[in-house]
Amino acid sequence: MTNLASKQPQPSWYEPIFSPEHGVYVMLLSSFLIGGAAAQHWNLNTTLALVAAFAAFQAEHPFILQIKQRRRVKPRLLFWAGLYGAIAFGIGIYLYLSTPVLIWLYLGAVSALMVDAIAVFYRQQRAIANEILTFGAVCLATPLAYGSTTGAITLGVLALWLFNTLFFASAIFRVKLRKPKTSSWGPGLIYHLLASLIITGLWATSGLSTTTAIAFGVALLTFGVISWQLKWYKSTEIKHIALIETLVALIFLGITAVSLLPVHPL
Repeated sequence: MTNLASKQPQPSWYEPIFSPEHGVYVMLLSSFLIGGAAAQHWNLNTTLALVAAFAAFQAEHPFILQIKQRRRVKPRLLFWAGLYGAIAFGIGIYLYLSTPVLIWLYLGAVSALMVDAIAVFYRQQRAIANEILTFGAVCLATPLAYGSTTGAITLGVLALWLFNTLFFASAIFRVKLRKPKTSSWGPGLIYHLLASLIITGLWATSGLSTTTAIAFGVALLTFGVISWQLKWYKSTEIKHIALIETLVALIFLGITAVSLLPVHPL
């Protein structure tokens, strides 16, 4: 069987590589659209920022795969990581020229990538802290969309970035309930309590509107239902988990985006 597998043709270096992390696609797009809703406008820079965010996400996948190879160099991985990275870098420079404050988002994303790369090298990428950091990096799409569109980064959009990070990171604790070593709901309960306190603080200081803050209730309700139906959740097929997570993200996106859009009189 091993010999047969080794004789299978390997992909050519020019065949595209796309990340299989479908959940991250949903998180990236949702975060970006929330940033766009906060900006209440869409222009050419917004579209370019979306392309850059997508390219940066795609560059991360072959880059991390290459790190997992240790000392074996895979030209295909390096080529596509470089190509995607070049697209993201080129657009990023263009956007920086009109909105210099975006440099802080770039530095944050690159720093998170480096930390994740080190975690992957030492096989610690599934540590909760590293996963939360990675989710936070993806959610930088929110201030990226806002800043690229409006030309500024406000405290309000940074609060929105933190809010999105706390919401999407809640999925980490739901998924870990399926694994025997991490099936305890205690860490998830603590996380959701702490996240609720942080969001309450953001709301109390006018960082978030009431309707926006209430959207986190989607995460609380989902965690509660899953904890109640834990036996089914552990045994169901992964496609059902993917469907649940997608629906939860879309409901959250709908509530949050609508809460940020301007009110039009009837």
